[in-house]
Amino acid sequence: MKQLVVLTVLLATVGVARAQSKTDKWLEKLIREQASPFLKEVLNQPDTFHYQLIYTKIDRDKNNRPHFTNYYFRVNRDEYFNPASMVKLPTALLALEKINTLSKYSISKNTTMLTDSAFSRQTIVRYDSSAVNYLPSVAQYVKKVFLVSDNDAYNRLYEFVGQQQLNERLWQMGYKDTRITRRFVTMDENENRHTNPIRFMQGDSLLYKQMPLYNPDPFDFHKKILIGKAHYNRYDSLIKEPFDFTTHNNFPLEDMQQVMQAALFPEVTPAKKQFHLQPDDYTFLHRYMSELPSESDHPRYDTAEFFDSYTKFFMFKAWRSKIPPYMRVFNKTGWSYGFLTDVAYIVDFKNKIEFMVSGNIYVNSDGILNDDKYEYEETGYPFFKEVGNIIYQYELNRKRKYSPNLSAFQFDYRN
Repeated sequence: MKQLVVLTVLLATVGVARAQSKTDKWLEKLIREQASPFLKEVLNQPDTFHYQLIYTKIDRDKNNRPHFTNYYFRVNRDEYFNPASMVKLPTALLALEKINTLSKYSISKNTTMLTDSAFSRQTIVRYDSSAVNYLPSVAQYVKKVFLVSDNDAYNRLYEFVGQQQLNERLWQMGYKDTRITRRFVTMDENENRHTNPIRFMQGDSLLYKQMPLYNPDPFDFHKKILIGKAHYNRYDSLIKEPFDFTTHNNFPLEDMQQVMQAALFPEVTPAKKQFHLQPDDYTFLHRYMSELPSESDHPRYDTAEFFDSYTKFFMFKAWRSKIPPYMRVFNKTGWSYGFLTDVAYIVDFKNKIEFMVSGNIYVNSDGILNDDKYEYEETGYPFFKEVGNIIYQYELNRKRKYSPNLSAFQFDYRN
């Protein structure tokens, strides 16, 4: 294991946190007792690494119905971390939810979706070279979001759902602290409020046209969020001031875990937190949450760059670890500005094991943001690998009253 880089970084948030960190002593003890010297050094520096962890134990009853118990380690929804690509998870789910409302126009997730332009910095999409028919669709964008965390695919789903509907729906579901304010392309706050006109086509026939959308509602940005000691701006100039995340996306780890759980187990999700999806939507989601880049033909990926554990942080990404054929990881990850996040459901079909683990860490030793000098390889990915393995080993040894039937999560990825 590479030597740990000790971080000395200013993480300053203006304003008083409303909540204290939640820690279950049992989970902390489990991790610390099994931790290597590397991991112990990370755990002993919470004000440097700002890690948060949730372990979700899953027990099945005699009817194979899952029951969940969450254990927390330093989880605090008021300790900001940049969610990066994790916002693609609810955006993809709500895009599938919205496409179902257009079924009366003979539209589905596979219908051709053409994106037009009507406002500053907006761009058009007429074709998608990754699709089998070279045409863009909600389904193809969702695939790419989960297979390799594609940014443009997210942008197009964000534009389809619209900023106002995206946030209002999440707040309606109870995710009051979550906000999704921006695409992953250079735009100002007003430009992100405007989203593109969109046409759904069958051949040359127009099925439905979505007019440009605008979000007139203000976000609550009263709490300043300043991180680091310096940053590079969009013109590559070094600014000797903290980076301002005040208007950026926000997605607390607890909310991420709940959204992922709702996507995986809709049958036991409270009505308020359910996404309005069809059974085949969930099958589609679960396949592409777990499919590996090497198993995908459309899109087809260069597996030297997009190796199988590319988006599988817990247990596997460090050192490009191989994923055993009897295991699958259903997850979404995010990485940006030195923040790494993974929310995962891990299944071992051979040993009949299932559990969820969610976490994030900040690795930025020089305290400068946007310099592309982050300790992902040295510290971040090894952190996820070791924590995931500690929980997996615990799961291997714990007794269950009922062995889970996991056949619903097994797919033939060749078809």
